[in-house]
Formats: sequence, structure tokens, C-alpha cells
Amino acid sequence: MSNSFTPAYLQLPPGELEKRAEQALELLKACVLCPRRCRVNRWEVANGVCRTGRYARVSSYGPHMGEEDVLRGWRGSGTIFFSRCNLRCQFCQNYEISQQEAGDEVDAGELAEIMLRLQAYGCHNINLVSPTHVVAQILEAVAIAARRGLRLPLVYNTGGYDSLLALRLLDGVIDIYMPDMKYADERIAFTYSLVRNYPRVNQAAVKEMHRQVGDLQIGEDGLARRGLLVRHLVLPNHLAGTRKIVRFLARHISPNTYLNIMAQYHPDYRAERYPLINRRITAEEYEAAIRAAKEAGLYRLDQQQRMIFHWS
Repeated sequence: MSNSFTPAYLQLPPGELEKRAEQALELLKACVLCPRRCRVNRWEVANGVCRTGRYARVSSYGPHMGEEDVLRGWRGSGTIFFSRCNLRCQFCQNYEISQQEAGDEVDAGELAEIMLRLQAYGCHNINLVSPTHVVAQILEAVAIAARRGLRLPLVYNTGGYDSLLALRLLDGVIDIYMPDMKYADERIAFTYSLVRNYPRVNQAAVKEMHRQVGDLQIGEDGLARRGLLVRHLVLPNHLAGTRKIVRFLARHISPNTYLNIMAQYHPDYRAERYPLINRRITAEEYEAAIRAAKEAGLYRLDQQQRMIFHWS
């Protein structure tokens, strides 16, 4: 694959980004942009599950060297950490951002300026972290930033509880989808993230993401250009359902799926209230997850997190 690359949003017909943004902003008036379908008027209040109104809140932004090698490269992934979330993960390791009052509201012009600033820093991509509840605001900002010279690929870095409605508004806009696949069991998802129907919603979303962008494509420079990159966090006591998730990916998405099996779980936030997750995972649990993925037929496995076990 050539190093030259034109991001998807620059290939849309003139005016299409603005049209998508208008459609998404209209949906905020009785919001159904995530599977929660709160139907609150976010132009007036911020009392839906995500507690986000007309404008996105940004906790922080900057070059991030802690992402997968194919994203961080040598100059970093240009991460924008959006405050708040449509999930309620009881072990969230970024709970100050996702559950508390971190960050400041930014309008579309300010968000576009952040994107352009990250490009000026030399980042390889724009990495939208926890974007599910601010799809409309992202579209609005990308339309402005593209007119002002943005040319980096967009990474949609999500907890995986995304609606097909929102994803279809992003079709032809996002270059790299990076969803979590957190759970294979609906009851476990409700217990630990207070969300209903996570496996069904998550699997449908991942299918749609793959339909749009296909398998992950990596340039000659080692950087991801376009495609699907899935993250799966191994939980204690096999609660994430790794075996079922990797089988789903191999059978219903692609055996060529790029999968990061993550080992960095540690009990945080409210995890002490839940005995089954109130510990780190073991090396044996992580190795079992790797074996399951290989046995399912997946072979593009990112195992950078193996270094986690240097202490064991």
C-alpha cells in the first residue's frame, strides 16, 4: 500500500459533510444517536445518559504514544478525549473523564481548531476517543476543519455501544474504526457496564463498521490507513467471554481482523464492589485469550500488552 493517502471525508461530494452534520444535529432534538435512545432535547438540556448537551466536552487532547504501533507511529496519535460516555463501566480506568465533570465545552469551530492543531503537531491521525455521544458535534467540526486544510485519517475509538443510525451518518467520513468488544454475555454487560443488549448492539455495529471500511490496511511506513481494528480487554474469571467474541470475529467479520487483546485490566473506580473483578488478570488468563483467538483462526493479533506480566 502506498504511503500517499487521501482520507475518506475529503472524497465525499461537495456539501456532503455539512449535510450529514445538519442531519445529526437535528436528531439531537430528540436524541436517538446512540442505542440508549434517551429522546431528550440536547439543544436545551444535558440530562440524557451521556449528560452532554448541544456542545461536546473535551477533557484533553495531544499526541499520544500509548496507542497501538500502527496508530502512534513515531509522532503520536492525535487523541481528543471527549468527556462523559454512554456506558457506565464499573471498572472504568478513565472514570474521571467518563463519569465525572472533567473537561470544557467546545463549539464546532473550537473542536475543528483542536483537530488542526494536532495536525500541526505532526500527529499521524485524529483519534476520537469516546465519540459515540458526540457524533453530531464531530461531523460539524470535521466539515469546518476539512475546509481549513485537515487531511489526516479519522479514528473512531469507541466503547462499541454504537447505533447503526449514527454509523451510517459516518459512512465515508471515518477511515479507521476502533471499537471495543467488551462482552459476549448480556447479563454480564448489564452487571458491569449497566447497559442492555450490549452483545447484540456491539456485534451489529462491528459488522457495519467492517462493511464500511473492510480489514485494516497498513501502509509501507507501518501506519494504519483505513479499516477495522478491534480491541478486547481480558477480564478476570473469563467474564468478557473472549472465546465467543473471537469466534464471532473469525466467522462473521473476517479471519483477517486486526485484534488487540489487551491485558492491562486492573480494578479501578467501583470494582471493589464486585468480587469477581476486584483483581488483576493472571498471565494464564491472558494466554488463554490468545490461544482462543488463534484457535478461532485469527492471526493479526496485537500482543504488545504481554509486557504487563513482567511483574508475575
